[in-house]
Amino acid sequence: MTQDRYHEARLRKLSRFLALLLRHQPARFALSLDAGGFADLDAVLRILKGLPNFRWATRADIDALLALPGRKRFEIVGGRIRALYGHTAIRLEYTPTSPPDTLYHGTAPENLDAIRNKGLLPMHRQYVHLATTPETARTIALRHTDEPMILCVDAAKARAAGVVFYHPEENIYLCEAVPAEYVTQQG
Repeated sequence: MTQDRYHEARLRKLSRFLALLLRHQPARFALSLDAGGFADLDAVLRILKGLPNFRWATRADIDALLALPGRKRFEIVGGRIRALYGHTAIRLEYTPTSPPDTLYHGTAPENLDAIRNKGLLPMHRQYVHLATTPETARTIALRHTDEPMILCVDAAKARAAGVVFYHPEENIYLCEAVPAEYVTQQG
C-alpha cells in the first residue's frame, strides 16, 4: 500500500469514528454536544488520543479529512466541531429553505413497495436525505445496496404542499418525510 493510500485509509477510518462520536454515541465517550451538535474540538482530540486505534490522529488529520473532496460531513467553527447531518443522538434544527424543483433518493429495490405506499420516511434517522443529483443519490445508496434504485422527488410540489426542506450541506437536502405522490422512479 502506498503512503497516500495508507493515509486515505486512515482518514476514512477517522471519518467513520467521528460519525459515531458526533452523530450517534457521544455519551458513550462522555462527550457533550450543544444544541447545534457542536463539541469541543480539544475534547474530541483527547478522546482520540485515549483510544489505541486513534492515538495517531491529530488536528492536522481532522483538517485533512475536512478538506477531502466529496460530501462535506463535518465542520469546525472556532474551537468546536460537529457532524453536519445524520444524527441519531440529538435532533439538530436547521433553517428551512427552498429546494431545487427535483431532488433524488437512492434505495434498495426491496424498499420500493413500501415507498410507493408510504412515501419516503426517515426510518432510523431523524430526516430523509435527498441528493441534488442522481449520481450523488446513487453513491449514497451504494453503501446500503449493490443495485440502488434512484427515485425522483418533485420537491417543488412537495414544498408547495407543506413539506419543509433543509440544506445542511452542498449536495444534500433534508426533510421529515416525502408523501408517496411526490416520489417517482427515475426512467
